[in-house]
Amino acid sequence: MTGVEVAECIEGRTSIRVFKPNPVEDEVVNEALRMANLAPSAGNLQARDFVVVKGASIKKALAGAAYGQDFVRTAPAVVVFCADLERIGHYGDRGRTLYCLQDVAAAVQNMMLYLFDKGVGTVWVGAFDEKKASAALNLPDHVRPVAMVPLGYPAGKGVRRKRLPLDQLVHREKW
Repeated sequence: MTGVEVAECIEGRTSIRVFKPNPVEDEVVNEALRMANLAPSAGNLQARDFVVVKGASIKKALAGAAYGQDFVRTAPAVVVFCADLERIGHYGDRGRTLYCLQDVAAAVQNMMLYLFDKGVGTVWVGAFDEKKASAALNLPDHVRPVAMVPLGYPAGKGVRRKRLPLDQLVHREKW
């Protein structure tokens, strides 16, 4: 394996909210999208879609939908990860309320780790008004925006947040 090992990516990745203005190369973004889509998905239905946003006016609208998190606007690009509620329809309510969200989450993590390995910073944004984001992106009714991932070359270092000790989180056999 070339590049950074997976464990190094997991341990090294931090949320980046300040970006250099230069764009991330299309080849890197496209390969990151391919990596995102290689994530596992329920029934291999891949009930997730990706909207890549580089335009200033749409990024501004997304920042507004994200309750004024201005780094959404200032990032060179934002990928909005969406759940396709029609594509997951085969699984009924559980598919629409859980499986498609799991599909999106796995794809986000794949993309973020890949981009970290390429020196690109990211941050996972889940706090936003879905209706405003949907309107900004002109999403069809069966598509739900789940996560925004602003990305770009870091202008500074992220902060390593403290994690709870495993003995507070891990349960063996029973709770």
